[in-house]
Amino acid sequence: MELNLNNPIAERKNKTVYRDENKTIKLFIENYSKADILNEALNQARVEEGTDLKVPKLLGVTMVNNRWALVSEYVEGRTLESLMEEQPEKQDDYLNWFVDIQLEILGKSVPLLTRMHEKFKRKINAAENIEYNTKYELLQRLDGMKVRTKLCHGDFNPSNVIITENNEAYVIDWAHVTQGNAAGDCARTYLLFSIAGKQDLADKYLRVFSEKIGIEMAEIQRWIPIVAASQKSKAKPEEQDFLEKWIDVVDYQ
Repeated sequence: MELNLNNPIAERKNKTVYRDENKTIKLFIENYSKADILNEALNQARVEEGTDLKVPKLLGVTMVNNRWALVSEYVEGRTLESLMEEQPEKQDDYLNWFVDIQLEILGKSVPLLTRMHEKFKRKINAAENIEYNTKYELLQRLDGMKVRTKLCHGDFNPSNVIITENNEAYVIDWAHVTQGNAAGDCARTYLLFSIAGKQDLADKYLRVFSEKIGIEMAEIQRWIPIVAASQKSKAKPEEQDFLEKWIDVVDYQ
């Protein structure tokens, strides 16, 4: 597969994203985990084939100059994040739309995906920067949470929602998708808003999600320390102190 890497459209710590006409190329850094890349491709394919959600089609997994790349269908449009920033007067409307898209995803089921409980348990157990007693209490809390099989994006934020000219919403970046509890997925999105310094928007999102899905806010908040702990094991250094304050399991009893 011949790929044109002359048009970068996004850059992250571990990858650069390029557009090549009707293709999106996600090119990872050298020595990035092959297992993680293949798992992301498998996750995207399972969601694409197992649901009717608008997901960019996976076109291939290849190597470019000893670096792994995922090639997907390019979706023309604007991210919901950019629309919210450019039209703050419509923030409430966009936020409601954002939650509706998340609820549509949560209404689906893809049985072959990793289970949320298992993923969080594995990541918390592997975390070397969490005290033993705290880790034990977090795992006890996780064991007490209801096991669900809802489709959970795992990284659902407005930058991963592309709105086309026809007002169709495509959801991208399915690397962290699981089957699990809607409240856990909401807690993850809440933390993403908070980490980005958008606490007011995070709180508003939590209220809107709670009202629309019919889950008490307290139930969602009980997931926040668990999600923060699972994130802490691989978080960026600048996020460590922020996540640490959310791990206090005394909160939200």
